[in-house]
Amino acid sequence: MVLLISMLFGIQALCSWAASPPAREGPTALLSPTCDDTAVEEAADLALRQINADRKEGYILSLYRIFSVREQPQENTGSVFYLILDVVDTECHVRSKKLWKNCTARPAHTSVYGQCKAIIYINQARNIAHLNTYECTLQPVPPRYIWMLCPDCPVDDNPTEPRYLEAAVQSLAKFNEESEQTHYFSVLNVTRASMQWVVGPAYFVEFLVQETSCSKNDTTADISKCKPLSSELAQIGFCKGSVVNSRLEHEQFVTISCEIYSVQVFLNLILILQE
Repeated sequence: MVLLISMLFGIQALCSWAASPPAREGPTALLSPTCDDTAVEEAADLALRQINADRKEGYILSLYRIFSVREQPQENTGSVFYLILDVVDTECHVRSKKLWKNCTARPAHTSVYGQCKAIIYINQARNIAHLNTYECTLQPVPPRYIWMLCPDCPVDDNPTEPRYLEAAVQSLAKFNEESEQTHYFSVLNVTRASMQWVVGPAYFVEFLVQETSCSKNDTTADISKCKPLSSELAQIGFCKGSVVNSRLEHEQFVTISCEIYSVQVFLNLILILQE
């Protein structure tokens, strides 16, 4: 993965100054600390944490490297850091609210990569870290690179295609049958999808699910008719599923794994952001 991602990011020198921060205001001067400076690494970590917490769609971004940094000490205390971060996505959905360091990086052929430009004010004495602004530009690994390094690897496809929604519904049915949740869950939306020929067409999907009002104590023939619980009460989850169709055995092999996020997690997050 390191070779492919390095090739995608290019061979630019670390801590280059290709993109300058906005013109400074006031008498304080812009400094050029090294990227491996402890304060810079902490600033990058805090900036990426807040970027991930603010994003509503997609996956948790992980720091690949600090591309450039400028520091502007403030007159009273603290500093403003102007950062450009090379990032790759992980296997954690942003709804999980996990820290990027606790998330597993994706295999190279499924990675999304790019850069985030961020301006963050940090005052260590007062324990303040405020992300002023950020902008992330992301793109998937081009198929030509994937086929060059791994000709048989599946390539990400359009997740809105009906065949992937069907695969998500099929795999979620297995979860609904086997889980100990008190209510059935329905597919909220498919976030990632790919297809590969194994013993037949195999569909791999990642998708969000939402708790419905239908209790598992009741017999429910069609979960699609179950109404979602209100956003204040419904649990949200993230699932990874697959449906492999065997043309030789005329069977389907279904797998599913889900993380269900507690409602309290999101209530706590809202309270933190409002402080």
